[in-house]
Amino acid sequence: MNKVVVGLSGGVDSSTAAAILHQQGYEVVGLTLWLMKGKGQCCSEGMVDAAQLCDQLGIPHHIVDSREVFEKNIVDYLVSGYSDGITPLPCSQCNKAVKFGPMLHYANQELGCDRVATGHYARIRYDEATGRYQLLRAVDRSKDQSYFLYDLPQHVLAHVLFPLGESPKTETRRIAAEFGLHTASKPESQDLCLVEANGSMRAFLDKYIPPQQGEIVDQTGTVLGYHEGVHHYTIGQRKGLGIAHSEPLYVVALDAVQNRVVVGDRADTLASECTVQRVNWVSMTAPSAPIRADVQIRYRAAAVPATVIPLDDAQVRIVFDQPQSSITPGQAAVWYEGETLLGGGVIVR
Repeated sequence: MNKVVVGLSGGVDSSTAAAILHQQGYEVVGLTLWLMKGKGQCCSEGMVDAAQLCDQLGIPHHIVDSREVFEKNIVDYLVSGYSDGITPLPCSQCNKAVKFGPMLHYANQELGCDRVATGHYARIRYDEATGRYQLLRAVDRSKDQSYFLYDLPQHVLAHVLFPLGESPKTETRRIAAEFGLHTASKPESQDLCLVEANGSMRAFLDKYIPPQQGEIVDQTGTVLGYHEGVHHYTIGQRKGLGIAHSEPLYVVALDAVQNRVVVGDRADTLASECTVQRVNWVSMTAPSAPIRADVQIRYRAAAVPATVIPLDDAQVRIVFDQPQSSITPGQAAVWYEGETLLGGGVIVR
């Protein structure tokens, strides 16, 4: 069957992915998830742009009200995490719980289709030797989004297409212009959808978490200043502390129980290892012995050499060859062998 459901956000990437598949002869159906309550770029202007694209291509367009799913899996997840003094990564959670799984279910149940596609920059390859679907970095490493896709299970990867994974972003713009897509020159989204809709992450969180004044202390417990809530801070943060000091200060710990922000110098942000939970092994089965890999602890961070040590209950311990700065609980640690994403999980300490 040559039918595919394309997730459309209204941006140039998903629009071009749909146009490419349509040109290749696929029977394309556009699907837009309505994620947010109230005004938000991805859910107001984006839905209009997606509908206009489908009209231009002459393909059906479906809108699914996913606001409750988004509220439960992303909004509640973020509010709970920040309240507990961690910095959650919503995008990988959203991809698994809100987007790919539900889109594939809708495609199956409502449209009789077993494949979905998106405009993500990543690649999928089937490895006959292991019988697994492997997740690879995009050819355009500057746009690679595999880090956010580490949590997709095998049964989802088996039914996903990434038409843009082999092309640089400049080629996407060129193709969009060639097709005459009205999104060809549309600016890229620069932030999380919740940030764009609320102006800042702080403004979003302040709608849900009341201010609670607490102390900003150094590592000896000396009070240096005060804050209005630990949810306004993240590990490694330097700006916005509101403290005059002879040397730059960085957030090195968040103590939600005592409502304290702990600061120190840059050396205090360094750590040689971390523990990772909720591990998803992607391109390989879970190993029984330590493996060497390149580990990425933030989206824009370089992947660095480390040893990944499997533990019980879908956990690993990662020991870095060189100490790393600002290893942040709640963020993802994702490990690669070359361009192949081996696995990933959530940093807990």
